[in-house]
Amino acid sequence: MRRLKRVALALLVSLVVSLGGGYVYFDRKFTPPENALSVSSMATEVPIRWLATNGNPHAALLLPVKLDGIADTFYMQLDLGSPSTVFYGNAIRSVLEQRRAGFAIGHGARQLGLGFSIDGLRIRSGSFGLLDYGSKVEFGNPAAANIIGTIGTDLLEKRILVLDFKRGTTAFLQEVPEAGFSGFKFTKRRVLIPARIAGRDGMFLYDSGSSGYALLTSKQEWDRLRTPGGAIKVDTGNSWGRALKVMTAPAAQTLALSNATLRLSEVTYVEGTSRMQEWLMRSSGMQGMLGNKLFLGHTLTLDAERERFKLE
Repeated sequence: MRRLKRVALALLVSLVVSLGGGYVYFDRKFTPPENALSVSSMATEVPIRWLATNGNPHAALLLPVKLDGIADTFYMQLDLGSPSTVFYGNAIRSVLEQRRAGFAIGHGARQLGLGFSIDGLRIRSGSFGLLDYGSKVEFGNPAAANIIGTIGTDLLEKRILVLDFKRGTTAFLQEVPEAGFSGFKFTKRRVLIPARIAGRDGMFLYDSGSSGYALLTSKQEWDRLRTPGGAIKVDTGNSWGRALKVMTAPAAQTLALSNATLRLSEVTYVEGTSRMQEWLMRSSGMQGMLGNKLFLGHTLTLDAERERFKLE
């Protein structure tokens, strides 16, 4: 499962490590490439499509997109754990095999130049990343998701994102009403939201790609927050060949964000990460990762340019 393969990498994010050489190394490692997106207009009411896997109805948040010159609708995952928008090579090559397009992929290419749109929002770059990933696009199959890439936080530098989980829509806007905002940190194109849980303040990485989980955290925090004796759900995965066990336990906690309080009914940790990854998690001051599951039934607005958010 792609999300589980990325869990260990997400836990490595050391955005505020203050220990000399370790800071320099991870500062370079997690500094994203320059934002090469050219963006125009807005998207005001884009329907969310949820991808369901393994009994989870909200495993991935998908948005409909159109590639320039092609009439068909495709989907891309909105993944705020990714600092850059990328396309999946296997899917895009299958599109070119079945449709005429105004772009091409050279042999062995790792980048792709094209334009696409989300509702009225137009996005173009001559250097989208091209990953060796994805599945063949099934034209004519209405049940197929036909996922061709990932929308990352480089788009948040260009537009204000409104995730309306109550109505099942999203928007990319240039202006929003001023009232009701609180601050967050947008460091290296990562969304770090301050929150308080079980009497402790901390910074939490919001990763919209972690849809299946409310809070991913360390083993120590998992033990502290979970309900003793509660039934534990176990998922399995791997990260670059390392076996992972994903443990989710019930919890009866609240998580306070700005002027809103959310109910935290479960908490998750990943067993199988290295000691180095665990050390980085502790030393960074980051207490965990928040997924979409926590925000269902609410509207979340992220204004990355002004580093402010609003939860309604």
